[in-house]
Amino acid sequence: MRRALVVGGSIGGLFAGNLLAKSGWDVTVAERTRGPLSGRGAGIVTHPALLDALGRAGVPAGTPLGVSVAGRRVLARDGSILGEHPYPQILTSWARLHSLLEDAFDPARIERGRVATVVRQGTASATVHFADGGMIEADLVVAADGIRSVLRAQLLPEVRATYAGYVAWRGLAEEAALSPAAREAIFGHFAFGLPEGEQMLGYPVAGAGEAISAGHRRYNFVWYRPAPPEELGRLQTDGFGRQHPNGIPPHLLRPEIVAEMRAAAESLLPAAFAEVVAITAQPFVQPIMDLEVPEVAHGRVALIGDAAYVARPHCGMGVTKAAMDAMSLSDALQGADVPAALTRWAPERVATGRALVQHARHLGAYMQASRITAEEAAMAERYRSPVSVMRETAVPPILEL
Repeated sequence: MRRALVVGGSIGGLFAGNLLAKSGWDVTVAERTRGPLSGRGAGIVTHPALLDALGRAGVPAGTPLGVSVAGRRVLARDGSILGEHPYPQILTSWARLHSLLEDAFDPARIERGRVATVVRQGTASATVHFADGGMIEADLVVAADGIRSVLRAQLLPEVRATYAGYVAWRGLAEEAALSPAAREAIFGHFAFGLPEGEQMLGYPVAGAGEAISAGHRRYNFVWYRPAPPEELGRLQTDGFGRQHPNGIPPHLLRPEIVAEMRAAAESLLPAAFAEVVAITAQPFVQPIMDLEVPEVAHGRVALIGDAAYVARPHCGMGVTKAAMDAMSLSDALQGADVPAALTRWAPERVATGRALVQHARHLGAYMQASRITAEEAAMAERYRSPVSVMRETAVPPILEL
């Protein structure tokens, strides 16, 4: 039996672990965090490819994933409806998907608290060394350790994530705390608000304990706001004066920063969205980043998910792309020599990753704090109309590969 080591136990890593195990591999997942992982309550948009990957990973058909909506709408500042678009979708959460994938995987094969430091490759295997002094040898190593991937940093030290010039404020509001007017305006929809140079969106997701019954759900919001580098530095400085360049933990956000954000919501957003922001107990801020690699196959090491490509969230494809990476990797390795299989697998994943990053840049161009190219300026003009926003946000793009 061939042995695979997956570095990273988040959603992408668990997709890879489940799919490889079901293809006959002896799989170990090494996760740096000792306790349960947390997605900070992030909402996830599902797509057909994601549903297919869940089925292949062992999640039983018909398993409830989240909350369904029938369509989309854009609200004007005064709360009137600027446009509507029918588009049925299931909206779920990071925590829900992770728990389903973890349940499908053998818990004895997950090693927690293992911090990878380096990978070394020989002619017949690859060995990952860990901070605790241990090591694991495998025929295949899957780097699924996210945007700050240790293995990618070793293999491609020149690759860095780049800041896009804007941030996303995110959070979850309890359905039961929303006024009847707010529930009527936005709760049953994937809804948008479009202040000048910004974008607010939200949709319903499961509540505590994955509850999906009326009155027990939550409303997930994402509010994109321009923030030049100096402003980003201010947002990510805690009350002790420490900067958190990799993202500030929600509980360390200074109260005055959160108060400023809530006041801006009150002055800029439709009332229903302003109410969502006001009642969210713990908002958090996410710098929007781009990241792309020149190659995803490195001998016996495969880069997948955010370890390879990070597209801005407007596509709603981050989790789906990680699932597609894992599916195609599992398929490519059927009965094949590992380095040769990875060499054949890589070109399509590179093309897809690059195309997604570029498409997401176009969708988010009008929210950047500064323009760089004429192409971005043209895309900014195209993608700030209500019709374009409804039809192309969080929709699988038609990519020119």
